[in-house]
Amino acid sequence: MVDFSSMQPILFAIATFFSTLIGGLFAIRFKTKLHLIMGFTAGVLLGVVSFDIFPEIINQVHEHHIPSIEPMIALVIGFLLFHILEKAMVIHHAHEGDYADHKHPHVGVASALALVGHSFMDGVGIGLGFQINPAVGLLVAIAVIAHDFTDGMNTVTLMLHHNNTAKKSKRFLLLDAAAPVLGALSTLFFQVSPHFLVWYLGFFAGFLLYIGISDILPEAHSKHSSFKLIGLTIIGTAFIFFVTRFT
Repeated sequence: MVDFSSMQPILFAIATFFSTLIGGLFAIRFKTKLHLIMGFTAGVLLGVVSFDIFPEIINQVHEHHIPSIEPMIALVIGFLLFHILEKAMVIHHAHEGDYADHKHPHVGVASALALVGHSFMDGVGIGLGFQINPAVGLLVAIAVIAHDFTDGMNTVTLMLHHNNTAKKSKRFLLLDAAAPVLGALSTLFFQVSPHFLVWYLGFFAGFLLYIGISDILPEAHSKHSSFKLIGLTIIGTAFIFFVTRFT
């Protein structure tokens, strides 16, 4: 007999698949407005770090008595590691003009893969939420479904921004969309330790801060600086605040 209660996280994870896919297709459809999407994306990334990842780190640190310096070390490592990888890729593969623009397909792929890892952990979060109780699982699932729309958009935006083709961007979008389903499935077989989760969250926060502050936002304003872009960045940040506080 099928235990439908155990299938709940999988069903919600499947909903995140479609949410992510729609967000990515939206970015491809409006790629001529990429600078506007990037302005919004930068705000989304800032909001995810500030209103989603940091509060979760604080909760985990307090609940499990983990030294607060540990996630901060992980944050610095994540920030610097991606900075080093990006510069190494650009210096090794690109001409001087490309280096000045900070664009290379490999950088886009590395960014997309990091977001795939985050999406996988979103699915893990849904699964672990339902392991606590159905109410917690439902709240986590709603939040993940809402912000995975922007995850799909971010994946495509980063791929296109770094001169990857739309076809290749779609392949990584599918991978990103499938990741939460795989993450939720994985929780049927193991649990993530709180200590690992804190290190992972810190590392990923550092990565998001880097691509938001040093990559996406400067590029969005490089040729199209305007109050409209600033407004979209604020809207992106406010959107994530709403999603994390009221879902």
